[in-house]
Amino acid sequence: MEDAPENARESGSSGPGSAEPAGSARGPEEWPPEESEGSTRPLEAAPKKLCGYLSKFGGKGPIRGWKSRWFFYDERKCHLYYSRTAQDANPLGSIDLSGAIFDCKADAEEGTFEIKTPSRVVTLKAATKQVMLYWLQQLQMKRWEFHNSPPAPEATLAGNGPALHLELGQEEAELEEFLCPVKTPTGLVGTAAALQPVPAMPLALQNISLKHLGTEIQNTMHNIRSNKQAQGTGRGPPGEESPQSGEPQREEQPSAPDASTPVREPADSPKSAPKSSLTTNLIQKAKRQNNTFPLFSEGLTRNRTAQEKVVALEQQVLMLTKELKSQKELVQILHKALEAAQQEKRASSAYLAAAEDKDRLELVRHKVRQIAELSGRVEALEHERERLAHTAGLREQQVQELQQHVQLLMDKNQAKQQVICQLSEKVTQDFIRLPDEPTVPPDAADRDFLSQQERLEHLKDDMEAYRTQNRFLNSEIHQVTKIWRKVAEKEKALLMKCAYLQARNCQVESKYLAGLRRLQEAVGDEAGECAELLRQLTQEALQWEASEAAEGVEVSSISEYDEYGFLRVPDYEVEDLKLLAKIQALEVRSHHLLSLEAVERPLRERWAALAELAPSAELKQLLRAGVPHEHRPRVWRWLVHRRTQHLHTPGCYQELLGRSQASKHPAARQIELDLNRTFPNNKHFTCPTSSFPDKLRRVLLAFSWQNPTIGYCQGLNRLAAIALLVLDEEESAFWCLVAIVETIMPPDYYSKTLMASQVDQRVLQDLCSEKLPRLMAHLGQHRVDLSLITFNWFLVVFADSLISDILFRVWDAFLYEGTKVVFRYALAIFKYNEEEILRLQDGLEIYQYLRLFTKTICNSRKLMNIAFNDMNPFSMKQLRQLRTAHRERLESELRELERLKAEYLERRASRGRAAPDGCASEDEAEGEA
Repeated sequence: MEDAPENARESGSSGPGSAEPAGSARGPEEWPPEESEGSTRPLEAAPKKLCGYLSKFGGKGPIRGWKSRWFFYDERKCHLYYSRTAQDANPLGSIDLSGAIFDCKADAEEGTFEIKTPSRVVTLKAATKQVMLYWLQQLQMKRWEFHNSPPAPEATLAGNGPALHLELGQEEAELEEFLCPVKTPTGLVGTAAALQPVPAMPLALQNISLKHLGTEIQNTMHNIRSNKQAQGTGRGPPGEESPQSGEPQREEQPSAPDASTPVREPADSPKSAPKSSLTTNLIQKAKRQNNTFPLFSEGLTRNRTAQEKVVALEQQVLMLTKELKSQKELVQILHKALEAAQQEKRASSAYLAAAEDKDRLELVRHKVRQIAELSGRVEALEHERERLAHTAGLREQQVQELQQHVQLLMDKNQAKQQVICQLSEKVTQDFIRLPDEPTVPPDAADRDFLSQQERLEHLKDDMEAYRTQNRFLNSEIHQVTKIWRKVAEKEKALLMKCAYLQARNCQVESKYLAGLRRLQEAVGDEAGECAELLRQLTQEALQWEASEAAEGVEVSSISEYDEYGFLRVPDYEVEDLKLLAKIQALEVRSHHLLSLEAVERPLRERWAALAELAPSAELKQLLRAGVPHEHRPRVWRWLVHRRTQHLHTPGCYQELLGRSQASKHPAARQIELDLNRTFPNNKHFTCPTSSFPDKLRRVLLAFSWQNPTIGYCQGLNRLAAIALLVLDEEESAFWCLVAIVETIMPPDYYSKTLMASQVDQRVLQDLCSEKLPRLMAHLGQHRVDLSLITFNWFLVVFADSLISDILFRVWDAFLYEGTKVVFRYALAIFKYNEEEILRLQDGLEIYQYLRLFTKTICNSRKLMNIAFNDMNPFSMKQLRQLRTAHRERLESELRELERLKAEYLERRASRGRAAPDGCASEDEAEGEA
């Protein structure tokens, strides 16, 4: 008798109407084709439906309270619809389960649970605790299936049924870790619940929904009309029946014996008569509404027959699968035998085809060698088999020993349990046995003991309720976490896609502006109308701002200034240069968006995982790739400390500041003049309220007293300003300037003669001739001197030349590796724009391009690859040799210049002494006048 309800539940779930007996609320046209033919497809392919009677708490005023409602679940929308009865055509309302939370209260009435949606909280009550647990678990499973179902449920159920069934089976197996499956309550859910009469309420008015009074009236009229049609059809003459009149007769025959139906009741039950009439009415109603809800006996019989057929077919499939497997093994054996026969045939053919005995003898020897080799392999396999057999024997002995040990532990445990039971009985007897002179009367003690026992039982029930609630909450959290992770992954993918689209948009806009610029250069002032149109398009492109597209999704907002205060788009006066600046800004943003996920995020993760800084090949590669903004201050302080730890003394900077305040340095006037010219495109040095100019002044004055041989040289202000922007501390910026001037750069680099700077320019000329011969030949043809452009690069380490995003990456490697990085990037800059320079055929045009072309470099990754990969080999030994050779040559040239200067002064002095008497200077002439 236990199997009958389960079969009824399965057969009831085969039709789509089992979960929605009020399916006519949507109309027959809304059912998918698969559901309209649900009675003919296999039961395993049909999704499980969920329906039944529950009490819903609601209403207002005097009729507020519990109302009996028929609930049915819609798998396509993940909604739980409810109506007053199972036969109603239109639902009273629905509950959206896609984002709902299920909760069972331990301190509430038995069977009460809640469904919390973002808009409301619905309180429901089941008949028993088992029904409540069944509904909660099924609702969780249905919601999880909805979130994991493909976008086209019809196609999935039609074509990929087994795969979906397997996936859901795996999910159910995972949920068993939190909560075991609840057994289906008999007669309270599914088809059995629909056949039961509507639960009676104390007041008939209490169960009516005044909020949905129109829907209640429609359902009542629909039920009355259906009952009349059913009665008319049953009393009409046979000749007036529809072509389906034969079906009810066939249906009534198996419906007579109630023993075959899933919901059996005793023959003397008073509900048997109403049930049969209800079944007849529902049969006629189901036929008229084209509903496949199996509420009649014949439908159950057909479903059960279909199930038996499916079981038989499954058994037949298993037998055929086993037979197919054996046939495949037989085919493999035959293939091997055929292959061996073919090899033997080929060997015999070769033996017979041999013309001489020598060839035949060689074939025989070859076969003998093969036989020997196979014999060796057989022996090795035999040894391996023996070894495995020995290992298996040892493992079997270990298993036997472990079984004996387990048996001993079980015996020991059983003995301990017996001792515990005996001690418990003894304690109970001692507790029950009263002392000779009790302090309280025996009746009072008995009552107290019984109350304690009752209280203990209540506490056990509460504990079990809380444990059940905890399991459900754990299951809920587990499912919500999975949903949240999936949503987070989708959001990340959408953000990456949006960033890529924004980058592509920037690239297209950049190409559009570049095309406008080239058209302007080509057209000039020849055609007035065309030139005016180009000018108008250019002004519109320059006036467009990103704020106009603020209605869309912004992945990463690009402000006017970068992290260190530099203008992203330089403010040029000339119209052509403004267009060039806008193109540059768009290209920088495009490269930033494209490299954000692919390059920047893994690089940030590597820097975050790098706890302690120590010189290594990995650190060298990371510094060349660039330090993230949040890690750069810490890394630069470590790099500066490595360079200046032998010079650093506590309180040195404060002492130098005191000296600069006590007495004025000769270089103070030049420092004041250069403060206002430091980075005019940076808001930290142009804002009147900024503290950076005062910090920069103190750093430069302290350095002038730290190194009196240099004092101050034009260019030191920009080096100190870069250090201040990153380190943000005066003392750290001061020691960074000391590290660059006194430890990284060669001596005399910032002296009055700038000897080492001039040497590096000549070294760069040699390296360019070696690495970039085509470019140097082109520049030599047009008599272009690169030192006029590159001298400032080396003096301030590209501070005025490159955009800030690339500049700070250059400094990251420069502070660690030294001046070799400056040479690498100087060569890389020319290599980056080599083709553009080669297209220019005028010396003045080349100079104008070289003056601004570094600002057009936007792809930092490409420039870094050229500097550290394409420029190899680049050894420090070669750099030292070139510096030594050019320094000697330059010193000899300077000595020769000094000698010529001395000779000139000597000749001038001698001519001054031998001047004629008639000649007088201008001063003397004025005095005489």
